[in-house]
Amino acid sequence: MNSPAPSNLTVQGIPTSHIVAGDGLPLLMLHGWGANSGLVWPLGERLVTLGYRVYIPDMPGFGQTPPPPTAWGVPDYARYVLAYLDAQQLERVHLFGHSFGGRLGLVLGADDAPRLLKMALADSAGVRFPPSRRSQMRLRAYRSALTVLQKAGLNAQAERLRAWYGARYGSPDYRAAQGVMRETFVRVVNEDLLPYAARVQVSTLLFWGSADEDTPLWQGQTLERTIPDAGLVVWEGAGHYSYLERPADTARVMAHFFNP
Repeated sequence: MNSPAPSNLTVQGIPTSHIVAGDGLPLLMLHGWGANSGLVWPLGERLVTLGYRVYIPDMPGFGQTPPPPTAWGVPDYARYVLAYLDAQQLERVHLFGHSFGGRLGLVLGADDAPRLLKMALADSAGVRFPPSRRSQMRLRAYRSALTVLQKAGLNAQAERLRAWYGARYGSPDYRAAQGVMRETFVRVVNEDLLPYAARVQVSTLLFWGSADEDTPLWQGQTLERTIPDAGLVVWEGAGHYSYLERPADTARVMAHFFNP
């Protein structure tokens, strides 16, 4: 089945592009950072055949949905997801989240559990890498120099320093982000979501690629230990998009897990 043509609705004043397909149990599917609904559809397509009605929005700043009006953090995106559910008149849904979508799942599972039935997260972000001593020293030196320049009124020099530092040490996702999405990215990646994970109140199934380099397997193992009711499925040899490398298996296990 080809990907259905996206439709549009307005959520929190933002024209939102989304895919809705299938009949049956409602399943909200949230894509990762830098991705879009089309990258979730290969899994959604299989779940449609297993009796689910899937809702796959392009989150603000991704796909065909414009960025938020100001820089958002994870809780802001979570509130947007709740508004999306309200716009669709969905009281409770199963949830699938990949990477950045997993961050949203952790917040929603902690703070808005009554809106969720069960949750499946694939290669979820939200567990911070411990910073190396060298990177900590470099960041302190950068912030100190930036503060000195700003206090001295040398704003042009401060902007050149900020641009150089971002180009030299920023991640590919940081460098790719533009405008409000760059500040959004900084806010998102600096939020430690383990405290949310410890408060998740819905049964959660974690899928992970053993060869994931973006969110390594130890992060999935950490989430499994932290979320009160969680299990971990590891796809051997798969990377960060493990659900795309094993879509049929992932859909089959999800359907079994979601089955009332």
